[in-house]
Amino acid sequence: MTSLDFHWFLPTNGDSRDIVGGGHGTPVGSAGGLRPLTIGYLGQIARSAEQLGFVGALTPTGAWCEDAWLATAMLAETTERLKFLVAFRPGLISPTLAAQMASTFQRLSGNRLLLNVVTGGESSEQRSYGDFLDKDARYERTAEFLGIIRALWRGETVDHNGKHLHVEGAKLARLPDPVPEIYFGGSSKAAGPVAAEHSDVYLTWGEPPAQVKEKLDWIRGLNPDLRFGIRLHVIARDTSEAAWAEADRLLKHVSPADIAVVQEGLRRSESEGQRRMLDLHGGSRDGLVVSPNLWAGVGLVRGGAGTALVGSHLEIADRIAEYADLGITEFILSGYPHLEEAYWFGEGVLPELRRRGLWNHPAGDTRHEAASIPFAGVAR
Repeated sequence: MTSLDFHWFLPTNGDSRDIVGGGHGTPVGSAGGLRPLTIGYLGQIARSAEQLGFVGALTPTGAWCEDAWLATAMLAETTERLKFLVAFRPGLISPTLAAQMASTFQRLSGNRLLLNVVTGGESSEQRSYGDFLDKDARYERTAEFLGIIRALWRGETVDHNGKHLHVEGAKLARLPDPVPEIYFGGSSKAAGPVAAEHSDVYLTWGEPPAQVKEKLDWIRGLNPDLRFGIRLHVIARDTSEAAWAEADRLLKHVSPADIAVVQEGLRRSESEGQRRMLDLHGGSRDGLVVSPNLWAGVGLVRGGAGTALVGSHLEIADRIAEYADLGITEFILSGYPHLEEAYWFGEGVLPELRRRGLWNHPAGDTRHEAASIPFAGVAR
């Protein structure tokens, strides 16, 4: 089997030992954490992820977090190998400018750019940026946008007069080599054809395996050549009991009123993926284990990806293997706090996956012999 790729997450809305709000469908101002957002702290997370063997790191987009392009550009100099999966919204800037920005980032970072296309599932947030299209029209525009970008990256001179976008004589002076890969998520009927035509990796949020299989079969029917990725939180510990104790702690001080406020906002979301996340828990603390080791508690107080793999290192490795059997080859993970949880997973689960032949460190074999202690065992 091909080695699986693992990506981490850069919390550009702050970090905490508790669940930090934010994500799709949550109001501006509701996000934030106890650890102040600084380049120094984000750099710690990025360098740790690189050392542990993560291929890249997702940086989110939205009014609830810092700008992904600027944050990752500032972080590129703090790392050597780590790639940056930059989330961005087509249509908020010119496709020609976006193609140029991506080309510049790719070249100056040493080819470490990946792109996560977020069409936008919340009309109210889109309108705050000056975008007044409805959801289906946004997907139409995304298809035009990505078509223009792909043509520019091929070195073509582009004249395009579409329903939503119009450029004349567009051309890049310098082309990215290699072209950044495009990651694309979307569960609605409108999303599938766009993903099939324009993306390299189709992303799903962390649903139970049976639901993930159904979604992947749908996309395979549209394009059998796409790769697949999944977005999950993770709580990995030496024992199952310790992991579930941590999951319980994360919700211990969350009041029913807090949950009600967040759920009310999320129920207004236009995102089909968000609806599927809400259906897993129904806004209730009861029945949060929706599949073996798959916990929906994060989604009670956070929009977007709302499930976590919870368990011992061996149990989480088992669940990852199950998703891999469905065809998932890329895992985009996160955990609270992001610095410490990266080490729990990187030092606990990744070695087990390597033992099973499912993962290799992207920098090569970094295992070292045990350190010798001078004079140990020498008679005195």
